[in-house]
Amino acid sequence: MRTAIFNGKVYVDRGNFAQAILIENDRIIQTGSDAEILNCSGIEKRIDCQGRTVIPGLNDSHLHLLMVGVSLSQVQINGCSSIDDLVNRCREFIAENPESVRHGLLGMGWNQDLFTSGEIRNPNRHDLDRISTEIPILLYRVCGHTAVANTCAIQKLGLTAKSPQFEGGFFETEADGYPTGLFAENACEHIRSVFPNPTIEEYKQMLVKAMRYAASQGVTSVQSNDAGGMQINTRDGLEMVKQLYESGNGIIRYHHQIGFKNLNEFQEMIATGDYQNGRYEVPDWLTLGPLKLFKDGSLGARTAMIRNGYQDDPGNFGVETISNEVVEQYCIAAADAGIPVAIHAIGDGAVEQVLDAYQKVLVDGTNPLRHSIVHCQITDRGLLERIARMGILVHYQPVFLDYDMQIVESRVGSDLASTSYAFHTLDTLGGKISYGTDSPVENCNPFACIFSAVTRKERSGKIPAAFFPQECVDVETAVDAYTIGSAYAQFMEQRKGRIREGYLADLLILDQDIFTVSADQIQYIHPELTMVGGKIVYQTGQIG
Repeated sequence: MRTAIFNGKVYVDRGNFAQAILIENDRIIQTGSDAEILNCSGIEKRIDCQGRTVIPGLNDSHLHLLMVGVSLSQVQINGCSSIDDLVNRCREFIAENPESVRHGLLGMGWNQDLFTSGEIRNPNRHDLDRISTEIPILLYRVCGHTAVANTCAIQKLGLTAKSPQFEGGFFETEADGYPTGLFAENACEHIRSVFPNPTIEEYKQMLVKAMRYAASQGVTSVQSNDAGGMQINTRDGLEMVKQLYESGNGIIRYHHQIGFKNLNEFQEMIATGDYQNGRYEVPDWLTLGPLKLFKDGSLGARTAMIRNGYQDDPGNFGVETISNEVVEQYCIAAADAGIPVAIHAIGDGAVEQVLDAYQKVLVDGTNPLRHSIVHCQITDRGLLERIARMGILVHYQPVFLDYDMQIVESRVGSDLASTSYAFHTLDTLGGKISYGTDSPVENCNPFACIFSAVTRKERSGKIPAAFFPQECVDVETAVDAYTIGSAYAQFMEQRKGRIREGYLADLLILDQDIFTVSADQIQYIHPELTMVGGKIVYQTGQIG
């Protein structure tokens, strides 16, 4: 089938626009003027852009799509203004959904730094006991790196005042040694284990719901850390997503970032050949990507590894969730098998150690497997230069600045803050950069993310000044990071990420011109139409 998209402003590359696009089945076969395209033979469908801007489909280079789907069915606690607000929202959810909470209440999104009334602190078990003492409750902080549980959940796990701490994480304790209810990093996995998981079919429904939502935001591809993550083990996760795509229900493209419970499990999957033989893949739609590791925690929870410690918490250097000896073992095993590695590293201490590990697996000083750092928030100039020199990819989430600009200077000091979230500097150094949202930590709306990269301003306007504006990037740089930059991370830069002959027909028709609209308006842009592989997967009705 041939489709002509015409009367548009089609972004081809920096400074280069076309009017129209000719698509055959799932591929772009030509761009040009309206006359050139509309005079082609065999056109069966015509889409009039009505002068609107067309850009390549956006590719979120790191998120947790299954968690997005799960969170859409859980209690909504993002933006709570106080502990009382948190408690009340949970009580209301239980009252309205008694069947779904019979075995416990799970949620994600509270942030103590956003509390504006009452006590400004982390919630504890006593606060959650006000919600219920009959069912276990576990509420994750917005970052997903800390969580608070009620007494019922703690009892189900069997913790006492004499229980030892967990490796790679911790639970906070009261004066007598009994848990306060606050769990951090790997300890969260243990308290999460007292709650039953949804069935595979329920997970599929949640994932489809998340895909539809992502498509409505303009996301046509995701690089998602679900298999082996918080929600589902590695093999079950890979099989579940494969089944979903084989049944024809995968509407956006999916690239796995894969977690494993230990090194042996990773090596077993290599030994069977299942990481490389296509068992869990569907060409162009579903692909296996990097091994995913976590080196540290989050800045908001003060568990990111900071080399000189936290300015607002003396003596705290963050949490090392995995030793560098083990990281190096993973990296060597992956490199020997030709598998890329993506490592979560937020603090400068974590970034430095990850670079040390990657240094051991470079090939003649180059990075042919495209190993990457996810987040890479707190950096100094030396780390940035080293990243660029080694050719390590960075998956940035510029939208993190919306909240982090309110805390980063108090956490790490102004000097280090000034060289952090260094989107422009790393770009000028020749770094390989992609953008994403880490959703559900942030909403997967890519235009809010692009707004943050371009303006470095807080979205609500309550903080009018830009955060170290020398690190702002222009719109083209941001769009390219979200498209061709993300495609590069998947070894697919010759197949998607551009509106060009031979590329997959993944594109957006926007309601505003992202290249000329006021920068402050970028966050409000929305797709009128989202197309994946030549098929419309979302439209508002204004176009198409």
